[in-house]
Amino acid sequence: MKLNENNQQTFFKQCFWLLLLLTSFCFAIASFYTQARPKTKTTHGYSLDGFARTKIKNDTIRDLACWIAIDGHKYKFRLPALTESNWYTATDKNYNYANIHTWCDYIDFHPEYQKYNRG
Repeated sequence: MKLNENNQQTFFKQCFWLLLLLTSFCFAIASFYTQARPKTKTTHGYSLDGFARTKIKNDTIRDLACWIAIDGHKYKFRLPALTESNWYTATDKNYNYANIHTWCDYIDFHPEYQKYNRG
């Protein structure tokens, strides 16, 4: 009887540690994905002439390397902490926000963006 009770306690301890390990792993993965990309806000709109335009706002306290692709042209720039980029406007009225693509990442990972102007 005592042997079965001891095995049961060992089993519950192993299950507890396994559950704790899995929970810790899930939190580690979740925290990695929440901090992997910088927090930015992309604003789409139209100019007074009716052309689609876009700008990016940096909501982090670190500088970012960014680009905006419109009409097959890629505009690369640096975006300082807590600032907005200039408006980048399409050259054809047939383009809308779905034809404009943006990307930003921490400039520490892309030092070649140091040579570009501020957005």
